[in-house]
Amino acid sequence: MLGYDTVIEQSPYELSILVTINDSYTSRIIEGCNSVSVIILFLSFIVAFSGDLKETILFGLFGALLIYAVNILRIIALTIMYHRFPEYQDILHDLFFPAIIYGLTFMLWVTWVKFFSHLNKKAENG
Repeated sequence: MLGYDTVIEQSPYELSILVTINDSYTSRIIEGCNSVSVIILFLSFIVAFSGDLKETILFGLFGALLIYAVNILRIIALTIMYHRFPEYQDILHDLFFPAIIYGLTFMLWVTWVKFFSHLNKKAENG
């Protein structure tokens, strides 16, 4: 869709997906890249600082889906940047792209505490 000839396949050696762009091995996607652990962390936080049951469920569902969608976009962007700028793989993988997923999660937490959690409602009521 973005103009790259991309092939993905299961690794024969480990539980990972191998990504090839334009006949050049570009990256592998392992279990830790699927954002499940970040979604669990996000949901744990909003449950710990819960609000109304309906708000907690809806915000949890919205946040989990948003984190998952942004993570897919993050993986796509990271893979393309690995292909175009292989010399920057370490900084992209270790610093820049984790900041996206964890930054989003942090912003969702702040939004939750500020607008929906009982913790904020208690502070407003004295």
